[in-house]
Amino acid sequence: MWSTPAVDDALGLVYLPLGNQQPDFWGGKRPPLTEKFSSAIVALDMATGRERWTYQTVHHDIWDYDVAAQPALYDIPDGKGGKIPALVQLTKRGQIFMLDRRSGKPIAEVLEKPVPQDHAAGDWVARTQPYSTGMPALGAAPLTEQDMWGATFFDQLACRISFRKLNYKGEFTAPSTQDTLIYPGYYGGFNWGGAAVDESNGYMFVNDIRMPQVVKLVPRETVDVAKLTSGHGVGSTYPMDGTPFVIDHKAFNSPLGIPCQSPPWGVFAAIDLKTRKKVWERPAGTVEDAVINGVRAKLPIPLGMPTLGGGVSTASGLVFYAGTQDYYLRAMDIATGREVWKGRLPVGGQATPMTYVSPASGRQYVVVVAGGARQSPDRGDYVIAYALPKKQ
Repeated sequence: MWSTPAVDDALGLVYLPLGNQQPDFWGGKRPPLTEKFSSAIVALDMATGRERWTYQTVHHDIWDYDVAAQPALYDIPDGKGGKIPALVQLTKRGQIFMLDRRSGKPIAEVLEKPVPQDHAAGDWVARTQPYSTGMPALGAAPLTEQDMWGATFFDQLACRISFRKLNYKGEFTAPSTQDTLIYPGYYGGFNWGGAAVDESNGYMFVNDIRMPQVVKLVPRETVDVAKLTSGHGVGSTYPMDGTPFVIDHKAFNSPLGIPCQSPPWGVFAAIDLKTRKKVWERPAGTVEDAVINGVRAKLPIPLGMPTLGGGVSTASGLVFYAGTQDYYLRAMDIATGREVWKGRLPVGGQATPMTYVSPASGRQYVVVVAGGARQSPDRGDYVIAYALPKKQ
């Protein structure tokens, strides 16, 4: 578990969102307990530490689709005057699972659907994967050649040609010795920070990343592993010790360094947990502070950029969010997605804001840590507080 757990004091349960076992992209030697708990939510009895239930969001995960977001706990009206204690889990796949947090059984319908069966030597794939059809999925539609995009005609053409050459049969195309497209991708979908829930109206606020990656398994005997320069994510090679392969990673970008699929590449959205419908969706931020090939865009165009972090909602119906590629803390109307205020930060942020009321003055504050947006060259070490003017 590398995310944050959630706790239900009344039920005496702690909910752990679990990762998968290294190596991420080849699983031929994983033991049975890994196959059970990988990329799952596990409920433990707080008094004993024993497993109460387990719900897996990906079977035999060889795509790095670990559960990265903290579970959200909310009581859902049952239509009979009572409430069902629910756990809402965001996933990197863009799927949203709604479970009964007492038992781990789905409240919103989940279907096991057949997936492609091709796989690398020595590995295997599950016959089916779970799809949360009773909840909206964000950024989960398969990519097509018509989705290819470019700032110019020429890089759009290059992206269309590249797309045709890729090994891609949809979301669960297993990594192979060909360049293989992974989408929604191992950055998400939904990643750090989790959801913000406005309990007064049952709205859940989320941010969604749309960044496909290209991976390739390279037979180990063809590589001098001692000379590999490994890193993290795109642009790196993982040695994957103990397997027949190393794996290369790269972004699915145009020759100009821009994502090949059409924007938005990140969105804000609100989900009504009572109706289980998407209420609104907006591009997440602008390209104002994006640096592409060493050049800062400086254009406040709301294309919607990849995000990291979470939001915080207030009783006034606002949600505050700072995890965009541009350097702002924003306040949005949770009912409509309309931006009602933004404050410029010295650098970008990935932290979830917090809010509190001063016991001394009675003023409400919103505080955010700004250390630098991911992929940004600008770094800092700031803790910044905002409040309404005293006269208000």
